[in-house]
Amino acid sequence: MSPSLKLGIVGFGKIARDEHVPAIARTEGLGLTAVASRHGLAEGVQNYRSLTDMLAAQPELDAIVLCQPPAARFAAAKEALAAGKHVFLEKPPGISLSEVALLRDLAERKGVTLFASWHSRYAASVAPLKQWCAGRKLRRVTIEWREDVTLWHPGQEWIWEAGGFGVMDPGINALSILTEVIGEPVRLVSSRLEFPSNKGAPIGAELAMETESGVPIAALFDWRETGPQTWRIHFEAENDRFDFVQGQTSHPEGETALSFEYRALYARFLDLVRGRRSDVDLAPLQLVADAFLAGRIDIVQPFDQ
Repeated sequence: MSPSLKLGIVGFGKIARDEHVPAIARTEGLGLTAVASRHGLAEGVQNYRSLTDMLAAQPELDAIVLCQPPAARFAAAKEALAAGKHVFLEKPPGISLSEVALLRDLAERKGVTLFASWHSRYAASVAPLKQWCAGRKLRRVTIEWREDVTLWHPGQEWIWEAGGFGVMDPGINALSILTEVIGEPVRLVSSRLEFPSNKGAPIGAELAMETESGVPIAALFDWRETGPQTWRIHFEAENDRFDFVQGQTSHPEGETALSFEYRALYARFLDLVRGRRSDVDLAPLQLVADAFLAGRIDIVQPFDQ
């Protein structure tokens, strides 16, 4: 058996604790060695206050997993890549296309792996959906992504700041699925963003898009859903329809849909590292960037968590 890849996590918040640590533990060939965080402490590994301290104390680390808010990732990724470490980026991979492109180029020069992870692409039903789309002429795609921000980001003020993405943080999950399965380039036609009067990021969004061949795509993202959470994408072909529902597929006992996706992410990362390859697809981030660039902004009532 080959020795385990030694990983260090930077940023030990909810997603790192709930998904990254268990996924690493369940992936043969990976081992969590250290954590760098200003607030959280991990059991059973070395803890540091910063990535710089972690790299200095444990130069044997093979790879760095970045789970802090996206605005902080560029500097950390650049430091890790410069030190010759493979890097796993939580989604979204950055707050701008230019910074992620710079990181991709740096990884190539250093001969290490950069992985821009899109966990929703690893949902169990995405592969059959992609196969379904490949065999049909699509007529229309409709995305409905409604969730309660207080359930998924309790007390996280960074998501409401510039570079925090707001409702686009979950919305980009839908766009990552769309761009994975649709089989052709997608462009933004128009967008409308709803900004609470006391926030710097949107709480709701409507996007109109189309494929290169002219298939219309409509997306609705809303962070004010207080009832059942809704993550659906409807694909309509000539005489057929595929209703994708996030988290609907059953998994082995004790494993959630999200934990299944993160295990698949780490299997992919390990494969990339062993092959000295990178995976940096910017298509979902491009659509979000275009939505902000070309979007009409409507100011709505203030929102407090």
